[in-house]
Parts: sequence; structure tokens; C-alpha cells
Amino acid sequence: MDAMQYSPLALAFIGDGVYEIRVREKLILEANMPADKLHKLTVERVCAEYQAKAVRKWLDEELLNEQEMDIFKRGRNAKGINAPKHSTVGEYRMATGLECLFGFLYLTGREERIGELFEAAWSVGSINE
Repeated sequence: MDAMQYSPLALAFIGDGVYEIRVREKLILEANMPADKLHKLTVERVCAEYQAKAVRKWLDEELLNEQEMDIFKRGRNAKGINAPKHSTVGEYRMATGLECLFGFLYLTGREERIGELFEAAWSVGSINE
């Protein structure tokens, strides 16, 4: 099936896993640390607030091409998004857009591009920076 045929939330579903495995891999390769610390650091990087901050960086630096921007917007504007208590609706929508884009890139085999966007997202630092 063509990746464009999937709903934005289906793309975000797979993209969430793609993004999280990248975070976990980056953390484990950076340092051998206790699992509880790995978990805490992972949660910090996969939360909607952090992902929204990463997307703002992408947008400020104009890192997305036209197709990627369209996919991101499909995810951001998807119906049926309910933000959790710990993030704003805007943050959650931006995070869904990020996950939608990662899902699309994954399903189309664009691992190198996932890596580029992930590194740009990672460089945002912690939420409080």
C-alpha cells in the first residue's frame, strides 16, 4: 500500500515507535546507565513538549521540503487528537505531525532522512534549555 494512503494517525502510530527507538538507541549508545535513568531520559525526549520544540527548530531552520511539510501538516491537523494533561493541544498536534512524518519516511524507506531529522531534533537539548 502506498504510504500516502494511510491516515495521518496511522502514520503517527508507526512514527511514534520509529522516533522512540531512535531515542532509546541514541541514549544507550551514549552511555551505559541504569534502566530507570534510561527510561526517564527517554520519556523526556518523546513527550509532546519536546517533540513540539524539535518541530519549531525544523520550521525555523526550514529543514522540511514541500512534501515533508505537507505530511507534517496532515498529522498536525488530523481529527481525533486528544492532548494529554501534561501538554497543550498545540504541542500535542505538533508532536503528532512529527510522528506522522517519521511514519511516512519509515514506510517509504527513507532511513537516511529520518536520521537527519532525528539529529536535528536531538540537538534541541533538554526541554528546559
